[in-house]
Amino acid sequence: MAALYISFLFQLLFCLVFSLPTGRNSICGYKSCPATNTSMLNVHLVPHTHDDVGWLKTVDQYYYGDRNNIQHAGVQYILDSVIDQLQQDPARRFIYVETAFFYRWWKQQSQNTRRIVTQLVNEGRLEFINGGWCMSDEATTHYSAVIDQMTLGLQFLNETFGECGRPRVAWHIDPFGHAREHASIFAQMGYDGFFFGRLDYQDKARRMKTKEMEMLWRASESLTLPLADLFTGVLPNGYNPPEGFCWDQSCNDAPIRDDPDLEDYNVDEIVQRFLNVSYNQAAFYKTNHIIMTMGSDFQYENANLWYKNMDKLIKYVNALQAKGSKVNVLYSTPSCYLQELNLANLTWPLKTDDFFPYADDAHDFWTGYFTSRPALKLYERLSNSRLQTCNQLEVLSGPKSTSGPFGEGDSDTMKRAMGVAQHHDAVSGTEKQHVAYDYARRLATGWAHCEVLVRNSLAVLSGSESPRVFCENLNISVCPLTESSQKFSMNVYNPLGRTVSWPVRLPVNGSLYSVTDTNGKAVNSQVVPLSKSTQQVRRNRGYAKGELVFQVEAPPLGYTTYIISILKDEPPASSPKPTATRSIQNKFLKVTFDDTTGLLSSLTNLETNQTIRLTQNFYWYNASAGNNKESRQPSGAYIFRPNSSDPFVINKTAEIQIVTVSSTVQEVTQWFSPWVSQVVRLYEGHSELELEWTVGPVPIADGLGKEVITRLDTDIESSDYFYTDSNGREVLERRKDYRPTWDLKQTEPIAGNYYPINSRAYIKDDKHQLTVVTDRSQGASSIYNGSLEIMLHRRLLYDDFRGVGEPLSEPGEFFDGLVARGRLLLTLTPPNMAADVHRPLAQGMVLQPLLSFQDGTPLANTKLEFTGLQDALPPAVHLLTLSQWDKDSVLIRLEHQYQAEESKTHSQPVTVNLQKLFSTLEVLGASEMSLGANQWKEDMNRLQWNTAKASKPLLLSAKDPSPWEVTLNPMEIRTFLLQVRQL
Repeated sequence: MAALYISFLFQLLFCLVFSLPTGRNSICGYKSCPATNTSMLNVHLVPHTHDDVGWLKTVDQYYYGDRNNIQHAGVQYILDSVIDQLQQDPARRFIYVETAFFYRWWKQQSQNTRRIVTQLVNEGRLEFINGGWCMSDEATTHYSAVIDQMTLGLQFLNETFGECGRPRVAWHIDPFGHAREHASIFAQMGYDGFFFGRLDYQDKARRMKTKEMEMLWRASESLTLPLADLFTGVLPNGYNPPEGFCWDQSCNDAPIRDDPDLEDYNVDEIVQRFLNVSYNQAAFYKTNHIIMTMGSDFQYENANLWYKNMDKLIKYVNALQAKGSKVNVLYSTPSCYLQELNLANLTWPLKTDDFFPYADDAHDFWTGYFTSRPALKLYERLSNSRLQTCNQLEVLSGPKSTSGPFGEGDSDTMKRAMGVAQHHDAVSGTEKQHVAYDYARRLATGWAHCEVLVRNSLAVLSGSESPRVFCENLNISVCPLTESSQKFSMNVYNPLGRTVSWPVRLPVNGSLYSVTDTNGKAVNSQVVPLSKSTQQVRRNRGYAKGELVFQVEAPPLGYTTYIISILKDEPPASSPKPTATRSIQNKFLKVTFDDTTGLLSSLTNLETNQTIRLTQNFYWYNASAGNNKESRQPSGAYIFRPNSSDPFVINKTAEIQIVTVSSTVQEVTQWFSPWVSQVVRLYEGHSELELEWTVGPVPIADGLGKEVITRLDTDIESSDYFYTDSNGREVLERRKDYRPTWDLKQTEPIAGNYYPINSRAYIKDDKHQLTVVTDRSQGASSIYNGSLEIMLHRRLLYDDFRGVGEPLSEPGEFFDGLVARGRLLLTLTPPNMAADVHRPLAQGMVLQPLLSFQDGTPLANTKLEFTGLQDALPPAVHLLTLSQWDKDSVLIRLEHQYQAEESKTHSQPVTVNLQKLFSTLEVLGASEMSLGANQWKEDMNRLQWNTAKASKPLLLSAKDPSPWEVTLNPMEIRTFLLQVRQL
């Protein structure tokens, strides 16, 4: 009872500020919706603007209206103008979506303007929809980053406007395909519905015929109904107004000329045209309510143009009701439209798969952006890992983390940078080149702020204020401290809630080193020669001759320290000549290579006694070219369109350059061409095979754009089935040339079978499953039985006519083309054991240990090891979020990372005690919240919907055994606000 009482007091106290800005007489939300007419066709006009947080211009340029020679757009003027026009008539409505823009506009407003805006929000006349920091991409984002960016926006809206600032509807009108996991996230955040604009042209045609443009999306096979059910609607015109009814200053449609004494009076013509449009649209929807999006990209800079004409449209159309017209037009919002659909109490069709891939015409599949800008995609993923480390250390080390011996640090700058990076023209890779640079710059700035916080935090926890450095270029073997120091220490921080074993590779110039752990125990290590590709990639940066390789083990949510000393200060031995040996193995795996080709030939799991034939090579699709879309749709930043179904092999053989066999690592370096190479690695104690690929600069002197893939060919009988993850969480079954929702007419046999992968893909039969874990989002497919291909890099010579206006040809650091490097981790298991391996492996790839270095020997009183947890979390549990909320409270999310029935061991309910989690925090109170952390869980009350299909038997959900003990069911995420005291 004491625990319950403390939790109740905490929630009561927090409620005082949680919804503070909402006025007593607020009539926002569904209560503020305008009246409709049950006997008429109600046309909901939704005034809106779609404001990309970067695309053709940077987010700053869009906000200020700079560089209008690229695109005329200025968000600050849009908000200024809309607020002015909303005050002119209480019937007018407007919705706003991108909190990143609204946040900076709000900061610049006077108190008087803020009062006006707050009143508009409280009366439901200005309504926030979606509410995230951005409108995130759905193909290339990881669920953890999506949840974070949504939380960032929702937290600002809640703190600023209270309950009236809480969005009821998710609104993804521009993303290029829609992920099931996104729908699940929105449902768990408490949204009542979801509307989007882009839908495959074949799917849309079928849905229009059958009146299935609106449906119930069941977005999880694991969560208890209706936790992940979300009403979903496809908007009729993308997100644009009906043709002929755009009254923005950027449009050319005729205004309503309603003075009969003046020339070109057109009221009757426009009203009749509008009635025709309304009835035509209504023919594809089930109720007597339809929605029209009145706005588009960066519209409403002069909102008077829009509202003056819409006022007239409403007036003249509704005036015809006196003559028998059955059309009623009104200003509305997506939530008011949604409420009317719910009140209709109809039975809706059920959707259980996703909306990938998306095509807007027969040869125009938007599957190229799954891979576009591979370096930015990796940088975003690494930045997410660093942000989680930053958030955790801020909590674990206390207030000195933000103001300590190394200066002022913060996590907020990184949160905002990551929030912007989730935008559907950011991590997607579909922005102009100068905008991509800006996204990367923001992430770098965010990390610079976090770096100070991390230094301060580690100083607090370790007791050492010695200078600490982070090596940003370890992936190309550059780190000035490790290359030059005779003795140094390495701190390994582990952001996961379990102990991790991780291979470390440090650039060095000696031939022999001593590595010891916190107990002074010697750690097995080996200096291996640098690969030729690494020497090429780093060019004049760094001068290391070899890499020191050893395994580290770090405690859960904590760090450990290793001391590294040089023993032989002489250059490492030169690369050994390749031997006749064509296999490498450790205790778990054996890999063989073909004597003739030098390619992989088989993979064996020594524990399960499984062997598959496995060959792997690199290929490129010749990208379709064209200076206009009408002659031939070219590949571009968005579109993948190869001009042949048969890719070109880069080389039928691989030159084996280096074979390293040691007690720490066994690796084979393969050289395919001057621009493609790979290192095949087996680390001691690891059950996965690592393929570290290097691709670029992709040559274009031959005038051909290239889309580079690696393909794994096996004897697994996959029968045209393969499996991909959805935003890094649940896995969906795919089938070549097939869609679960409609009878597909396949027009692009390669591009039409590509799907996004965020962390993994696999193929399987009854006995074998080959899983590939990736380090970033990419496109993948299975074109042939037993094969799995992943697109790694793209360099193209033509724009694809989807708006970006330039070819995807990244110059790279030295302006001769981008070089991309990455890792694929392969596992071979029986299918029923696969999740036990790939789930933790993928989490370890997403949240990687953070390495930092100090020159010399640590001082005697330095604390060399620390864990922020009292005990490691159970294997099925992932600590998704640990972040400071305010001075005395922290936000945590605990996640069950297994799907129902995918693991005999781990797909079971598991319980965690909140009071026994942390070693540095005393938990005084706990209150459960929605996934978006903007509602108390007990206050969530979502609209309920009827569906025709019979549901599967309800999954049983285990309950919490006590107030402090939290039970997680498969795929469940639970969010808590904890009141804490630093110990």
